[in-house]
Amino acid sequence: MSLSPAVIRRVMRELSELKKSPPEGIRIQTSEEDMLDVTGIIEGPEGTPYAGGYFRVKFKFTEEFPAAPPKCWFSTKIFHPNVSSSGEICVNTLKKDWKSTYGIEHILITVKCLLIYPNPESALDEEAGKLLLENYSSYCDRAKLITSVHAVPRVRPEEFDTPTAAVASSSTDVPSSNSSSSSSSPLKGGNRPSPPTPPITSAPPFKLPISTRKSASPAPQPHVLKLSEKEGLGPMGKDKERHVSPSPLGPADANVGGKAGNPVSMGMVPAVPTTSTKAVKRAATGGGATNAEKRKKALKRL
Repeated sequence: MSLSPAVIRRVMRELSELKKSPPEGIRIQTSEEDMLDVTGIIEGPEGTPYAGGYFRVKFKFTEEFPAAPPKCWFSTKIFHPNVSSSGEICVNTLKKDWKSTYGIEHILITVKCLLIYPNPESALDEEAGKLLLENYSSYCDRAKLITSVHAVPRVRPEEFDTPTAAVASSSTDVPSSNSSSSSSSPLKGGNRPSPPTPPITSAPPFKLPISTRKSASPAPQPHVLKLSEKEGLGPMGKDKERHVSPSPLGPADANVGGKAGNPVSMGMVPAVPTTSTKAVKRAATGGGATNAEKRKKALKRL
């Protein structure tokens, strides 16, 4: 029966995708003489009585595909509650639950799940369904026997030599990671790569604390005056200081350096050179003599 070009294109596209990236435990087989002669191969899942066997599922596409599901059946004999002796498969995906978005891959995955979780309530093989409910160990023994006789080949199907998409991607990633690790860091002791050295970060520049122009000192002295900007600044921009001369009405000791409370000893005013004691005595005697002469002249006038 001839199919429309749209159905053929759809089938060819699905077969190409399955061959490039097949699911785990599922492969597809086609015929060179008839490209629509499609056979799916399912590897028996581990932990089930079908482990070690390879079960073939035949497909027959109609003109209604993908609006209607294709016809599928087991070409490999199997002991299963949902598979009849003729190979007919009882699964809702191939009947009322079918959707046009489903395809060959979805059917094969559903059948593989059926091998893991059989449904004895809708059994096509009544003997298998009854044995599954009443005596599970006897059911497993019978299923293993049928699998070893009809589903276990002497040579593994060559279609399973092609790795799955997940295995292929992981195998391609491993050499690149190894090469990068080996090139980036040498091995220590032949076991572990050396840990990456942390990046050297430069410490922030050390900054000296900003000091004030003048060190802290007691309360400013009243005798120190600062010139304003109009009177002039020093060459380095520092204010000039002018010292006030000692008060003429102060005691004589205030002008002599070396005593407590003296502005000269405190560094407020510059020291004024003092006259010697002899000069002071001469000045005193000289002043006394002039006064006596004035008194004598005044008495003579009287």
